[in-house]
Amino acid sequence: MCGILALIHANASETSAASELHEALYLLQHRGQDACGISTCAAGGKIYQCKGNGMAAKVFRDGSRVADLPGYMGIGHLRYPTAGSSANAEAQPFYVNSPYGICFAHNGNLINAPELKQFLDYEAHRHINTESDSELMLNIFANELNETGKARVNDKDIFAALSRMYKRCVGGWACTAMLAGFGLIGFRDSYGIRPVVLGSRPSSNGEGMDWMMASESVALDQRGFTNIIDIKPGQAVIIQKGHQPVFRQVQEQIRYAPDIFEYVYFARPDTVIDGISVHSSRQNMGYKLADTIRRRLSPEDLKDIDAVIPIPETSNTSASCVAQRLNKPYCQGFVKNRYVFRTFIMPGQKAREKGVRRKLNAMRTEFAGKSVLLVDDSIVRGTTSREIVNMAQEAGARKVFFASCAPRITHAHIYGIDLASPSELIAHHRDEESIAKHIGAVRVIFQTLDDLKAACAELSPRPKQEFEVGVFCGSYVTPVQPGYFEHLEKIRGESKKLKVMERAREAVANGSAGDEEIQIATNGVEVDEQGKVIPAARHGSVDEVKINGYGPSNGKPHRQVDEDSTPPRDRMDISLHNFNDFTHDHQG
Repeated sequence: MCGILALIHANASETSAASELHEALYLLQHRGQDACGISTCAAGGKIYQCKGNGMAAKVFRDGSRVADLPGYMGIGHLRYPTAGSSANAEAQPFYVNSPYGICFAHNGNLINAPELKQFLDYEAHRHINTESDSELMLNIFANELNETGKARVNDKDIFAALSRMYKRCVGGWACTAMLAGFGLIGFRDSYGIRPVVLGSRPSSNGEGMDWMMASESVALDQRGFTNIIDIKPGQAVIIQKGHQPVFRQVQEQIRYAPDIFEYVYFARPDTVIDGISVHSSRQNMGYKLADTIRRRLSPEDLKDIDAVIPIPETSNTSASCVAQRLNKPYCQGFVKNRYVFRTFIMPGQKAREKGVRRKLNAMRTEFAGKSVLLVDDSIVRGTTSREIVNMAQEAGARKVFFASCAPRITHAHIYGIDLASPSELIAHHRDEESIAKHIGAVRVIFQTLDDLKAACAELSPRPKQEFEVGVFCGSYVTPVQPGYFEHLEKIRGESKKLKVMERAREAVANGSAGDEEIQIATNGVEVDEQGKVIPAARHGSVDEVKINGYGPSNGKPHRQVDEDSTPPRDRMDISLHNFNDFTHDHQG
């Protein structure tokens, strides 16, 4: 899950593109809190860039860095890590100087990444410097565009290069790109999995139109853009400076199946995606969930419920509709601290558990002596749900029922949303009864998949609307190559190791480390056969003897992380001078 942006002013003498993109980053901050960046293009084709790890306020120093990014057009990105590490080098936009100077912002995931990397290495001879599949896609596009052999390209050349790129890449994506001195490009996968919209407004001097693209319509609404349209599956748009947009179907639409998780959780409620209001879809989810609750609970349990309480904030709309349909009081029993991360986005289970209590506080007056029905948008690992149930009980709840607006999540997400490994998903090998026992609730009720799809499809302007729902059933809209899930787990494991080691080093540095964290900081980590990151064996000890590349032969082999092969905690982006690379400790 990432956020993408692009803006071009009608007047090429404008220098405020970065200012508007910076404002828009805050409107899409919910889509990614790991890293962000902006690239702009000024007169003469000069590209400027600022990006790095952290939220928009940190990376741009509360806006003070925007002045370093002149230009009449630019693109922006907000990153949540989906594949690869969290190194500064993987913050976007990405840049390649050949051909023509391309900046690239990508939301999604490629499920044939190993094949693409091999092609780039052995045939295209293009070097890939990160583990990000976004860099892969940029280089595939750059390679195809380079095939023109021209000193300057036109829109037909770009559309043709995109068509060839689409034939190589498999997955779900929405992208914005900028060619130095030329204009902007936006495009979307031929299944319509990831969203991107385009809008316009009159320029500041009334001569011509400004154009903007974004992952969600709210970013355009708030900047005064109207006539907002969705870029269609398989469609691309090119906006040259001083010209109207040119659209082209670069690959035939295979299906029109947006990711249903956008409506369940990720998108803001004031967004419209593919003609479907996120707010209205969540209302429908609430009504349909209430009908399921009525069928699943006994009359005695239903009568016993004193209040319906949402887990803020995504489920607020749905919970109010559940309460209305069940004719029960609706109350805000949890108060949310708005200045912490989304807990699902936090790396590490312990961090998520602590994050729940930092994020929410249960009001005793709303729980004491009551039987409550808690409503959440979904249950992923169960970490958050278990802590919330504990908090309700500590606040005096007599009984706690738990309802999810989404069905049981049983499979990995492969199109740009790193929910969890299948083994980490609470519903992967559990039924409703065992899930309820695990999180401490009397009963757990899940939305049915048919009801979830209907809740969104009923609002669609298209008949027989489809959705990407693979996380709930394992049936994905794109073909999945053999070995991809193993590849995904390998990348996820490497990213997990980096984060565990970084937290351990930070704990040692600030004096709060326990024995395990000290051991990790000293000896590094390894991944056991269950995929769990554990402290590595002490160097030079008998325990470290390897057999055929594995750890001790006690029946539980470990994949050892050699000290020499442990990647650095961070890397800077070498592709373009980046202001943020040099401002970690300096204000000027």
